[in-house]
Amino acid sequence: MKQFVLILLVLVTIPLVSESSKKKKLKSKSVPIENKLINYGEFKRIVNRSEGERETHRLTEDQFLKLMSEEGVVLLDARSENRFHLLHIKGAKNLPFTEFTKESLSEAIPEKKTKILIYCNNNFEGNQEAFAAKSPAASLNLSTYNSLKAYGYESIYELGPLLDVKKTVLPLVSDPPEKQETP
Repeated sequence: MKQFVLILLVLVTIPLVSESSKKKKLKSKSVPIENKLINYGEFKRIVNRSEGERETHRLTEDQFLKLMSEEGVVLLDARSENRFHLLHIKGAKNLPFTEFTKESLSEAIPEKKTKILIYCNNNFEGNQEAFAAKSPAASLNLSTYNSLKAYGYESIYELGPLLDVKKTVLPLVSDPPEKQETP
């Protein structure tokens, strides 16, 4: 009887061990899911290639203000349309990041060599409704910069510091109430 129980136990255990090892093999041999419209490798290449340049293209408040007055410069606000209407830098064009396409970008910024100034939620404090802070690693400036690079834009400059909306020298404006919605 003991032998029978032992054999039965072995017979029941073998399939369980075998199934467990199959699952481990499946996990270690995962095959990438192809999608020609998503390229993580190219994304990483752009981020890595842009890292040094981006740091030299981060501007102080005064530098940003000075560049804003140059002819042909585009001031791009990639925040949501609702937050843009609540408060934005005067003269900025709003193209929400979620709306970036080859067509929408070429309409807003026709020339790839155009000097582009960007800023985001994480550049301003003192008005959480208009400038809701993101996680530092998810800052919109990071995504915007790299996406503009992915679309071939060459001259991107970013507002660097965190500024108080009540103390900044940058001209912040609100749109009329009929354009504003609560974000």
